[in-house]
Amino acid sequence: MKIALLSPIAWRTPPRNYGPWELVVSLLAEGLVKKGLEVTLFATGDSITQAQLASICPMPYEENKDIDPKVWEALHIARLFEESDKFDIIHNNYDFMPLVFTRLVDTPMVTTIHGFSSSQILPVYRQYNDVNYYVSISNADRSEDLNYIKTIYHGIDLQQFAFHKEAGEYLLYFGRIHPDKGTAEAVEISKRSGIKLIIAGIIQDRDYYNTRVAPFIDGENIIYFGVADPAQRNQLMGNALALIHPIHFHEPFGLSVVEAMACGTPVIAFNKGSMPEVVDEGKSGFLVSDLEEACSVLPQVLSLDRSYCRYWAESRFSWDRMIEEYVQLYEEILLLH
Repeated sequence: MKIALLSPIAWRTPPRNYGPWELVVSLLAEGLVKKGLEVTLFATGDSITQAQLASICPMPYEENKDIDPKVWEALHIARLFEESDKFDIIHNNYDFMPLVFTRLVDTPMVTTIHGFSSSQILPVYRQYNDVNYYVSISNADRSEDLNYIKTIYHGIDLQQFAFHKEAGEYLLYFGRIHPDKGTAEAVEISKRSGIKLIIAGIIQDRDYYNTRVAPFIDGENIIYFGVADPAQRNQLMGNALALIHPIHFHEPFGLSVVEAMACGTPVIAFNKGSMPEVVDEGKSGFLVSDLEEACSVLPQVLSLDRSYCRYWAESRFSWDRMIEEYVQLYEEILLLH
């Protein structure tokens, strides 16, 4: 089976630090190659893969502001579709833009929807629903306007996450610094509980950071670590008392939540979006409705079994499971097409 795997070009595949979509595509590429499939990864020129790499954009546009995203996205997507007849399946991980080409080619396309940036992109998904196979990354992240062939949860490479049996003494916020992700709420939980907080992630909203987060960073009780690389991520997550995930949006999946549990670290998350599917309530963490409830469950975190957190991640969110489900899906689509 010959697979064309389309990755975003905002970041390298796999990302050096931040880049959740690119991370998932990298895991897909390497897992499919291990399965013996013939995979061509369409990604930035500096990407690293065991698959065949096809690139037109030399480096990520987020790392080089001389690269115009619209120009290079158009070239990147067109490159794949110009070669579509070489493949049995196109697997799109680049949101809605590639959908508009699907009626121009005969090769079937699977589109993993990694979340909706806004309702304004839905018209494209609706328009091309009849010629695409949509995969959701959680049951919660489905639009009632669309038809889906399957939900496939993301998998992680569990070998990258060491299990830490003992709980640490700090709370961890891990993710982009943005109102949607609730960075300011994580700060407030730390202040109310008196438990140290480490913040790690890219500053996506600079004004929000400057007004709602930075004034409370003192380098002792509330620390901004910066952007963590994979090794630093493993240490930060594994040594935490809990991961705090006080989201204010419909979370499509939540990779950091699964990664923390893989390290044995439980999660306290606002009960939105996919969180009931990802967190085993009362066993791998707690789902709460607000700041007060988040603070109230903190004393119970130490009673949770960290080995169960690891088991939960292993049993539901493994790399092998994700790859197996996608291979089965490709085979099903080829029979349908």
